[in-house]
Amino acid sequence: RPVITKVPGARRFVLPPAQRNAVKMSTGARKRSAAKANGQGAAAANGSSSNGHGKQAAKETYAEGTNWVAGGLEANPYFFALIVAAPFLSLLLSYLTSVEMHTAHPGLATAPLTAMLPACVADLRACAGGVLDAGLSVVPTVPAAQFIMGFMGVALVLERVLPGAREKGPETLTGHVPVYVDNGVAHCVAFTALFWAGSNLGPGKFYDFGIMFDVFPGSVAFLNLFGLVFCLFLTLKGLYFPSTQDCGSSGSWVKDYLWGTELYPRVFGLDLKRFINCRFSMTFWQLAGLSFTYRSYTLHGNALDWGLLFSAVSQYLYLFKFFMWEMGYMRSIDIIVDRAGFEIQWGCLVWVPAVYTLHSRFLVLHPSGLSFAAAAALFAVSVASVALNYAADRERDVFRATGGKGLVWGKAPTFITATYTVVDRKTGAETAKTSLLLASGFWGVARHFQYFFELAAAWSWCLLANPAVNGVVPLFYAAFLTSLLIDRASRDSKKCHLKYGKYYEEYCRLVPYKIVPGLY
Repeated sequence: RPVITKVPGARRFVLPPAQRNAVKMSTGARKRSAAKANGQGAAAANGSSSNGHGKQAAKETYAEGTNWVAGGLEANPYFFALIVAAPFLSLLLSYLTSVEMHTAHPGLATAPLTAMLPACVADLRACAGGVLDAGLSVVPTVPAAQFIMGFMGVALVLERVLPGAREKGPETLTGHVPVYVDNGVAHCVAFTALFWAGSNLGPGKFYDFGIMFDVFPGSVAFLNLFGLVFCLFLTLKGLYFPSTQDCGSSGSWVKDYLWGTELYPRVFGLDLKRFINCRFSMTFWQLAGLSFTYRSYTLHGNALDWGLLFSAVSQYLYLFKFFMWEMGYMRSIDIIVDRAGFEIQWGCLVWVPAVYTLHSRFLVLHPSGLSFAAAAALFAVSVASVALNYAADRERDVFRATGGKGLVWGKAPTFITATYTVVDRKTGAETAKTSLLLASGFWGVARHFQYFFELAAAWSWCLLANPAVNGVVPLFYAAFLTSLLIDRASRDSKKCHLKYGKYYEEYCRLVPYKIVPGLY
C-alpha cells in the first residue's frame, strides 16, 4: 500500500520504489485491458485514424489508442434506448408545452397521471395514434429556422472576434493538446446584451423578447433535422478528414454515428464541440428562461409568475457561472472522453433546448401560482447550490494551478501524486506524466460532491414549477439529470481506475463515496 510522506505545505501519497516500478510495468497491461473493453463494448474516446469498418479494423483501432475508458451506445443500455427515442421525444415535449396542445387539450398537460395515463390505458391504439400525430405535428417553420440560424450566426461572430487568454486542455493519449481562447464570460455578456438590444425591449425592435417561446416547437423540429445531418458530417469527417490523431472507427456504422469518430473536430479553426456544447446550447438555455418569463408576463395581463421569474434568474446565474468555468468544462469527461457524435452533439443541439428548458417553458401557459415567499425560498436554495457548485469546481482548479501548494479549507491539502504514461503512436516512445488527485475540501467529502450541488439546483428549479399543481411533467429535467450524473460519475470512476490504477484505488479508499456521502 502507498505510504504517507510529509512534504512542505501538503500531505501526499507516494508509492514505494518497488510498487512504482510495478505500476510503470503494468501501464501497457492497463492499456491492453482498456483496448479489450473497448473492442467488446463501444467506441473509445481516442482511437486511431483508421477508417475501415471491418472486424480487423476495429481491433486495430482499439489496440492503438484509448482514452482509458470504454464508451458509446453499449456502455449503458438504458441511455441507448433513450437515444433511439430522443428525436421523437424532443418533438413530443415541444408539443406538450405548445399553444396548440393547450388549445386542443386544456388541462391535460398538468394531469399526466390522473387523466392522460388512464385515457391511454383505456384505448392503447387510439393513444398511440394520438401520441404519434402530436409528435409529427411539430415541424420546422421559416421563422424558427431564421431565428436559429441568426442565433448561431451571432455566436459564431462572437467566437471569432472576442479576445481572451489562450488556455490548454488535457493532453490526449496521442499527445494532442487542444488550445482554446478563454472568452466565455465575454461571450455571455455580449450575447445577452445583443439579444436584448435587438428585441422590442431594446433599440433594435427586430423581434419580440418572447420570441424563443413563440418559435420553440419549430426551432426544435429544425434543430432535429439539422442535428441529424450535422452528425453524419461529423462521422465522415472523423473517418476521412480528422483534425487530430484522436479519431477512428469502431467497426460499426451505427456506433460511429452515435458515439462519434473524432474527439476534437475543427473546421477552419473553429472547435465544433465547444461551439455546439457551449456557445449555442448553453447560451440558448440561458436566454430561454428570460424570454419565457417575458412571454408569460404578456400572456397573463402583465402579471409576474414568481416561480418562473426566480427560476429563470437562477438558471441565468448558473449558466453565467458555467461560462466563468468554461475552461474547466473543456477538461471534463464530455470533452476529453466523449467523441463528437450523435450522443453529445445532437444532445446539445436538440435535447438541451427541449429538456433543460422544459420546467420553465411549461410555466408560460401553466403558471406556478407560488407566492413571492415560497418562490424566494426555493430561489435561495438554488442560488446557494449554484454558488457551492462553483466553489467546488474552483477549489480543484486552484489546487491544480498551484500544484497542490495552496491551502484547502484553511489546511494543507491531502492528495495523491499519480503517474501514468502517454505513448507517441508514431515513434512508440513513452512519456511519464503525473496528476494530483485531491482528497481534501469538497473533494474529500465525495469524489463528485459538485454533482450534489448541481442536482440540488436542478430540483429547486423544477420545484419552482409547483408540481403539486402542475403535475410531474416539470420534474422530467431533474429526474433525467440525476440519472445522467450518476452514470457520468460511474464512467469517470472507470476511466480513472484504468488510467491511474493503484493510485486511484488508494484515492477511493480515502474518498469512498461518489456523489452523496454515506449514500452513493
